[in-house]
Amino acid sequence: MATHTEIKASLPDVMKSKDAVKLRTVRSMITAFTNESVATGGTPQDFINEAATMAVIKRLAKQRKDSIEQYEAANRQDLADPEKEELAVLESYLPALMTQAQIRPIAQAKKAELGIEDKSKLGLLIGAVMKATAGQADGGDVKEVVESLFE
Repeated sequence: MATHTEIKASLPDVMKSKDAVKLRTVRSMITAFTNESVATGGTPQDFINEAATMAVIKRLAKQRKDSIEQYEAANRQDLADPEKEELAVLESYLPALMTQAQIRPIAQAKKAELGIEDKSKLGLLIGAVMKATAGQADGGDVKEVVESLFE
């Protein structure tokens, strides 16, 4: 069963569990799926594919991370805490990300394949590694690994 279908099907169970954070997060995911479906020219009942589902969940997680960063910079822990709780729920639906140790061999191979010898083509190498990892690696981790190859 597709992830978005599982999430939609889990809504009654989440409601029964009375877990307010998970309920709020699941509802926001379902709304985002519907919006994505409509934005791509479908109807709200259309199902989006697995890649689009993961992209939506990643986008929601990134929004939460950005909000947490902003709230903590403004010393608003009361607003950051609910965002952290929602982020934890979102991350439970995402596949595990690659570690920097797993990214390093891919980055080294791409560096050799593209013949990049200096930092001037850092962005090109980061883009190639991100494409090779197919969304399974965090962009910040990829950037750190690629930059460390030139030290």
